[in-house]
Amino acid sequence: MICRKLLMVAAIIAAVVSTACSDTTGPNQLPSKGLSLASSPRIGTLHVEKECSAYTGHAGDICTITSSTVKEIEAGSRVIYASDAVGALVDTDVLLDPPGPGNNTASGHCTIDLATGTGECTFWGGTGKFTWFHANIAVSPLGGPDFEWNGTYRFGPRD
Repeated sequence: MICRKLLMVAAIIAAVVSTACSDTTGPNQLPSKGLSLASSPRIGTLHVEKECSAYTGHAGDICTITSSTVKEIEAGSRVIYASDAVGALVDTDVLLDPPGPGNNTASGHCTIDLATGTGECTFWGGTGKFTWFHANIAVSPLGGPDFEWNGTYRFGPRD
C-alpha cells in the first residue's frame, strides 16, 4: 500500500514538473523511428477536471468532464464506470465517451480510494479519434463532487 501511494505521489510530481516545463497550449510533436514529423505520435501532459455528483458507486454511473487540456477530451464528455464500487474502493473498467455524433470512445481502467479520493486511471485505446490513445493519470479530489486528472497521454501506436 505504501509503494502504491509513493507511485501515485511520484506520478503527480512528474505531471506537475512536466506541465511546468512544457508548452501548455497543445501537445508536443516528436519524430519517431523514421516517421516524418507529420505522422509521428502526439504526446504531452494532460489536466482534466470532472464533476461526479451523478456517481453513486454503481455500474453505469457517470462523471462529467468540465474542462480538459486535451482537445479530444471535450467538456461534456462522460466517464462511465463498468462495475460497482466494493466498500470504499473503485476498481473498474471505464469508458470515456465524448459528446456529439460518431463512434469515439476511449477504453480504460480506474482504481480509486473513495475514502481519500485519490487513485489512478490508465487508458489504452478505443474507437474513432481514440484508436491510438494511451494515458497514465493520477486522480485527486478538488472538493465536493469534483476531481482532477493529471498525467501524460499519447496518440500513436506503441513502439
